Amino acid sequence: MTGTLYRLSAFTTDPHGGNPAGVWFGEALPDAATMQRIAAEVGYSETAFVAPLTGARRTVRYYSPQVEIDFCGHATIAAGVMLGRLGGAGTYTLETMIGEVPVTVSQQDGEWHAALVSVTPEQRPAEPALVNEVLERLGWDAAELDVTLPPALAYAGVWHLVLAAAEPSRLARLDYDFPALQALMRKRELTTLQLVWRESPTLYHARDPFPVGGVVEDPATGAAAAALGGYLRDAGLLAAPARLTILQGEAMGRPSRLDVAIPATGGIEVSGTAVDLAPATAAA
Repeated sequence: MTGTLYRLSAFTTDPHGGNPAGVWFGEALPDAATMQRIAAEVGYSETAFVAPLTGARRTVRYYSPQVEIDFCGHATIAAGVMLGRLGGAGTYTLETMIGEVPVTVSQQDGEWHAALVSVTPEQRPAEPALVNEVLERLGWDAAELDVTLPPALAYAGVWHLVLAAAEPSRLARLDYDFPALQALMRKRELTTLQLVWRESPTLYHARDPFPVGGVVEDPATGAAAAALGGYLRDAGLLAAPARLTILQGEAMGRPSRLDVAIPATGGIEVSGTAVDLAPATAAA
């Protein structure tokens, strides 16, 4: 099945920032083996495959270079920007492995913006044994965590372990045992770690190891941003409605900005922009 492959970076207006994503559009989705091959060839943390070419409802699948991922936020934002360019402003319903995800696309000051609304988030405290295992693989000490933001398992399409550093210097140092953390996260069905430092009630800095997908670190993780918003609300750590800004990718030299809107109930909105990285190509 032949389609057109676009390469964009999401959550930035600068090609040197954000999180690169492939976005493939075609009349029908390729088979799983072909999608996995294309994603591996693209080499970005995720590639979104979108079909059909027209209509307000599209089927989407997400592939990392190594495995299929149930949901990916930054590739959804990149796909939303392309939907706007190709089909115009409006709300598109994406049928994903985890349910329907609406994406509203608009043009602001000459730039296309996309806002996804996650499925209903879930959160629960992370058991101490899991936290200790992850801290050991990260080389972190429990005393370096922010006790006002307890470790939690958070979901907004896929599961993440949220760990909050008490100081920015702890977040700035990330050098972990890749194979060991990858094995543990696969065993516990975690997609990324959402490592954060809270600068203020509305501003967070994040780093997201993604060894499950074969990637050391994600420069912008929309799914984790939505999960963090749901965790903060449902654990009573902020009063909703609320808005947050998450800055990610700074330590990687790919700065990203994720805007998060947290309603009193329901899914979490994550929005941003995307910019081209390369000309479109045919891919099958």
